[in-house]
Amino acid sequence: MLPWRRLLRPLAVLVLTAAALVAPTGAAQAASAPSSGWNNWSCKPSAAHPRPVVLVHGTFGNSVDNWLGLAPYLAHRGYCVYSLDYGQLPGVPFFHGLGPIDKSAGQLDVFVDKVLASTGSAETDIIGHSQGGMMPRYYLKFLGGADKVNALIGLAPDNHGTTLLGLTKLLPFFPGAEDLISSATPGLADQIAGSAFLTKLNEGGDTVPGVRYTVISTMYDQVVTPYRSQFLDGSNVRNVVLQDLCAVDFSEHVAIGLTDRIAWHEALNALDPTHAERTTCASVFD
Repeated sequence: MLPWRRLLRPLAVLVLTAAALVAPTGAAQAASAPSSGWNNWSCKPSAAHPRPVVLVHGTFGNSVDNWLGLAPYLAHRGYCVYSLDYGQLPGVPFFHGLGPIDKSAGQLDVFVDKVLASTGSAETDIIGHSQGGMMPRYYLKFLGGADKVNALIGLAPDNHGTTLLGLTKLLPFFPGAEDLISSATPGLADQIAGSAFLTKLNEGGDTVPGVRYTVISTMYDQVVTPYRSQFLDGSNVRNVVLQDLCAVDFSEHVAIGLTDRIAWHEALNALDPTHAERTTCASVFD
C-alpha cells in the first residue's frame, strides 16, 4: 500500500471528528428549541415535531453519557427529547444495560408511558444505540409498544446478536464460562448470536405492523459482528450503511452513537422523512 493511502483513514477520521466538534449544534434553531437540554418534563411537542423522542442507551451505557451529543442535537432542532436508564444491576453504578433484556423492555414500557402522559402525545419515536436499538423490538412485539411507537431507529443495533468477531464461538471451550455470563450479566448473554432471547425475538419475523424501522450501521463495527446481522427484514424497514452516505466515515461501534453527526443526520431524516435532506459527508456541518 502506498504511504499516502496509509494516511487516508486516520486523516479522514481526524477531519470528520474535528468537523463534528466545531459544527454548529443548531444555534439557528435555538429560538424554537423546547429547552436548553433534554428530559425537560414541561416540553410540549410542536406541530412540526409532534412526537417526543425517547433515546435508549447501549450496553454499559447510561441515560446521560450515551447522549451528550445526540440529545442536544435533537433538542436544538425542536424535538422534545427524553432518555432513560435501564438494565441496572445491584451495586453497579453508571454502567447499565446488563440486566435481562425482557425486563429492560418492561422498564422502557413504563418510561414511554410517562413520556406520553407528560407530553400529551399519542405516539413516540425511539432512537437506540447498540442494545438500545434492539431491545425496544421486544417492547414493540410482546409488550404492546407497537400502538405507542411510530418509528424505531437503531444505531448499530444487535438485532440478530453478535459473535464479537467470532470470540463467542470459543465459549464452549471454557467450561462454566457461559453459565457465569448468564448469571452475572444476563443482558450480555442475551445478546450472543443464537441465544434463547434472540431466537424468541426474531421468531415469526423481524418487525411488527404499524412501526417504521431504520437501521444505521457502519462496516467498521467491531462489536456487533458481522455488521450486516444488524439489518432487519420487512416492508417497513430501511437499512443504511454509513459508508454508502460518506465513504470516508470510519466510525466504529461506539462513535456511531456518541459523535457521528452523519449518522445523526440520517436519524433526523428517519424522524421526519417528509422533510428529509440527503445525507453526505458535509452533513457534519449541518
